[in-house]
Amino acid sequence: MERKVFLRNSIGFLGLALSAPELFRTGKPVSEAPLSPLDCTIAASETAGPFPTINPANYNQSNIVGDRTGVNFTVNIYIKNKNANCSAYQGALVDIWHCDKDGNYSQYGGTGMQTTNYTAYNFLRGRQVSDANGLVSFTSIFPGWYTGRATHIHVHIYNAAGTSLLVTQIAFPEGTTSAVATVNAATAYGYTKGMTGYTYNASDNVFSDGVTTELAAVSGALATGYTLDHTIYVNGPTLGIEEVESTAGTIGQNYPNPMDEYTLIPVSLPNGGDLELRIFDLAGRQIGAVKRFSFGTGASVMAVNRSEYGFSSGYYIYTVNVDSGNGAFTRSGKMLVR
Repeated sequence: MERKVFLRNSIGFLGLALSAPELFRTGKPVSEAPLSPLDCTIAASETAGPFPTINPANYNQSNIVGDRTGVNFTVNIYIKNKNANCSAYQGALVDIWHCDKDGNYSQYGGTGMQTTNYTAYNFLRGRQVSDANGLVSFTSIFPGWYTGRATHIHVHIYNAAGTSLLVTQIAFPEGTTSAVATVNAATAYGYTKGMTGYTYNASDNVFSDGVTTELAAVSGALATGYTLDHTIYVNGPTLGIEEVESTAGTIGQNYPNPMDEYTLIPVSLPNGGDLELRIFDLAGRQIGAVKRFSFGTGASVMAVNRSEYGFSSGYYIYTVNVDSGNGAFTRSGKMLVR
């Protein structure tokens, strides 16, 4: 049995369709060598800790300083989707939280774990939605530390529907000239603990197994503030991946592409079959309802009308699930709406 496997990122797939439209319109399969796996390792899953945000949806803010003081700190986190060839993941919900310069968390306290009572306070917690570059940015103050833990930031990532994708933590570079050492010696900024009794990453109960996927880059200076940059890979929605069994049928690239008011997705089934059509935006959100078709043997088309889906201009992914007389397969493609 001949098997054609097409693996390409969605931008490359669109480029191929535009450069050779007749090839796709006639339903002729294109054979390519599979791409090598991209180097994007999912970040380590970690505990949310004893101080997770109680009502994260209430913290839709980029400035999370609140009433805290300390060294100025900017947090830039890039969310990337391993299931979309490591591309930027737009539309993810990203929550962060961390302690203040003295090692205390808001929403908690008055117990042996944190003696200072900050249950009525709401500082150093925030939520942002990742942009087209997968980026969320927060304005904060440089975290302090507390006994048993290295300096760190907690991160919880959800998809647009609110389903949890990953809970992880961000580690900081260490050493005598690191930002961690410099800030904790800055008594003029209110950091009074120094590094005596500090738990380093290698001995931290979260990071001791390694920080390969969790270690951020930190740059800057006391006077101007520090900036953290970090990329986190998650298993987001699968976009732009095709796998077609040639004997089971062929689903072609939509045309016209770009579309204005309508586009057609060509279908060729040697023994007929049932199909389900789903359309998603690039954040993985389904657009409109699932459409179902039943086709007999030979060539047919599925029509997609702009008015039916309420498309705005931009890129979309269509996914077709086929259950035919010769087996089942899924085909995905990328289309552009003008």
